[in-house]
Amino acid sequence: MSIVMGSINPNTCVTARQDQPFRRVSFLTAPARAGRRGYWDQTPGLQKALDLNGQINKIQNKMVRTLINIAVIIALSGCGSNSTVKPPVNHLKIKNLLVGQTDSIYNQAKYFPDNTQFALALIHDGQVVYYGIQRLNDTLITIENKSKVFEIGSITKVFTTTLLANFVLNKEVDLDSTINKYFNFPFKDNQVFTFRELANHTSGLPRLPSNIRFDAIFSSKNPYKDYDEQKLDEYLQNDISPDYPKGSKSAYSNLGMGLLSYSLRKLSGKSYEQLAREMIFDKYNMVNSGTNKRKIETHLIGGLDDKGRPTPNWEPGALIGAGGIYSTVEDLTKFAFAQFDSANAELALTRVKTYRDNKFRDVGLGWFIINRKNGNKWFWHNGGTGGYSTSMAIDIEHKNGVIILSNISSFHKNFKNIDNLCFSLMKTLY
Repeated sequence: MSIVMGSINPNTCVTARQDQPFRRVSFLTAPARAGRRGYWDQTPGLQKALDLNGQINKIQNKMVRTLINIAVIIALSGCGSNSTVKPPVNHLKIKNLLVGQTDSIYNQAKYFPDNTQFALALIHDGQVVYYGIQRLNDTLITIENKSKVFEIGSITKVFTTTLLANFVLNKEVDLDSTINKYFNFPFKDNQVFTFRELANHTSGLPRLPSNIRFDAIFSSKNPYKDYDEQKLDEYLQNDISPDYPKGSKSAYSNLGMGLLSYSLRKLSGKSYEQLAREMIFDKYNMVNSGTNKRKIETHLIGGLDDKGRPTPNWEPGALIGAGGIYSTVEDLTKFAFAQFDSANAELALTRVKTYRDNKFRDVGLGWFIINRKNGNKWFWHNGGTGGYSTSMAIDIEHKNGVIILSNISSFHKNFKNIDNLCFSLMKTLY
């Protein structure tokens, strides 16, 4: 779940090589607020006032995007600099890993602060090895943490599209049907959006709605908490301003995925937690996964901010489907194994290419598809919040995968190391 959202890509520091073709798309994005529409009533110059108001809104939206971009630059300042943290003593045990794998883990983890934890799963040919590490007193040690709970951030989006796939296969919706029928009001300018457009980021919607709290733009501490369904409704009715013509490109949008989950809640009459539990968590025995912190907090690893200090967990409000799930590396491994089942129609639907971005990247429903030069396909997503960074990649054909959960803030200057580690470990599995 990335707060870093704006025209500047939040993974500027990650080189778009063929083995690492994506810039970070976490839920982490600095929210911003554009002023609410002005209200002129019973005045002779009503039309002029409305025209002026529209111009003001456009200016405000540009200001919002500019402020978001500034927040991104600040969040990413210092990328590549490792001077503030001394590398720890390496006490990692090899256990069931290769020496090169433990070396990669150490090299990508060594510049994170004390109390940092990584929970990892390496899946090779359908067999899993769990590996946990923690930095304590400037020493990196091996621990057992496969059942410990982390925020998974934007990996949540793959669960949201899995819910959509269930509704599609149950013939309750069609991918190309519009969401508008589930709302009792028209969207601004009678704009319409399909389920497919929201699920593959081709809707034209910006990363965030313009009416998110202005004062949260520079904050990593629970910025979405107060963005409720009423505010989302107000945005849909009054403030929708697409960033680009729909279908012309795929541009990452927390707003779009949050709106998708809101639409699924409306058509079903159930909460996101109910839907995810009935259709996914219970089905795959993901016993330590959910959106209700109170139910899993005894196993929860506390998140750290960019300075290594404890930081609050995020409450995503109306945008819950963009990044509201807590889970464990053990539970996500169960989800990965389910992906390997060729008979699982709803998961297969989420992996179908729905948009061609470039020769190295396609977009499914939720998943990003990395097309390797050697012909391998990796289905990938990552996530980032104020206190956590995550990355998950799977290869269906070879039944390989890497899952990494950490309590590293996506505001940390070395947050890119989580994706770097995911991709480097994936390459060791062949």
